[in-house]
Amino acid sequence: MHRLWTIAPAFVFATALWADTPPLVTVAPEPRPAGGAEVLKQAQSANIAFQRWIDGFRARARAAGIRDSVFNAAFEGVRYSPGVIQKDRNQSEFTKQIWEYLDSAASDSRVRNGRDALRAHRSLLAEIERRYGVEAEVVPAVWGLESAYGSLRGSEPLIAYLATLAFDGRRGRFFESQLIAALKIIQSGDVAPRRMTGSWAGAMGHTQFIPTSYLAYAVDFRGDGKRDIWSDDPTDALASTAAYLKRFGWTKGQPWGVEVKLPRGFDFSLTGEKIKKSPSNWAAMGVRDMSGARVPDHGRASILLPAGAQGAAFMIFDNFHVIERYNTADAYVIGVGHLSDRIAGAGPLRSDWPRGDRNLAFAEKKEMQQRLTAKGFNTSGVDGIIGPNTIQAIRRYQRSVGLVPDGYASYDILKRLR
Repeated sequence: MHRLWTIAPAFVFATALWADTPPLVTVAPEPRPAGGAEVLKQAQSANIAFQRWIDGFRARARAAGIRDSVFNAAFEGVRYSPGVIQKDRNQSEFTKQIWEYLDSAASDSRVRNGRDALRAHRSLLAEIERRYGVEAEVVPAVWGLESAYGSLRGSEPLIAYLATLAFDGRRGRFFESQLIAALKIIQSGDVAPRRMTGSWAGAMGHTQFIPTSYLAYAVDFRGDGKRDIWSDDPTDALASTAAYLKRFGWTKGQPWGVEVKLPRGFDFSLTGEKIKKSPSNWAAMGVRDMSGARVPDHGRASILLPAGAQGAAFMIFDNFHVIERYNTADAYVIGVGHLSDRIAGAGPLRSDWPRGDRNLAFAEKKEMQQRLTAKGFNTSGVDGIIGPNTIQAIRRYQRSVGLVPDGYASYDILKRLR
């Protein structure tokens, strides 16, 4: 299944704090209010309703074990924040292509800063590697993408923003669970309410934990009684990231993936995460690394084509899916993996990308499904989601017109269908 452009709250919620990498989903500028008495009246009305919601939420927080004294301290001065609702509502459906994303995710400056971070924290990262078995260069790669190595951790008031999003109701249940978790963190003594800051969507600290993930996976690496991911010292944040990766099965010594060359006549129906073979089996089919050598046997692997046959191909291993637990977007996983390789000394990717292509809007994906079905290539529904059925339909259409049947939903395919 193609998930290249989906940001999901698996571990971190949003990745919008990168210094030179825009988020995969672009947040539109917040509209300026028209002004006047009517706007003021609406704001006052919303805040009154919000305060009533807080009064009702107190009972639910108390039932979850939150003491009244903690609740009072956390909600002191908290008011409804219309700005965060605008940000939540105005996320554009247009997203960056993977090559644009990787150009920035592994830019020269990010690689250089990552190598500097590795040198500056070599002793700490070596200690973390010994304890959790996660290579020293992997954790800085996550750090680099999530907060530009700690320079952009987020300064939004988390309780106010989470409460506003929970009150709003569009994803109220999710944000209320994050708000309860945030109050538990405060109650534990790990952070004072005013120091609990982060992104507008609730991601916190150097490597952008959401509160529920913090409660489940953050660690007190030095044993000082606090799991402090907010301070300038990144120790607990970096250790917590390694602990998380280890918890979900990180295998030391196994690559996340290897850039590979596919042989002429390769069967593209064998691509995708569901089909796994040993590297020796892939080698028997002619798959080689970029130097022409067989990929060593690091375990069962899949072939991933994030931009179809015209882009880079990767042989991905179980560690790919571990990073995927941090964030489900394939582009993010490749970004972390490739950046970690670059920090460790590897060079840039060697494959070309179809840079003349662009991503499809949601309406265009539905149009593609409609046109494929109308031409006899049934997608089993029109939902705007490029899933297995649509990919198979694209492959059948590509074969019918003499194209490489890679199943990639490109803008060129849509133009041909038109």
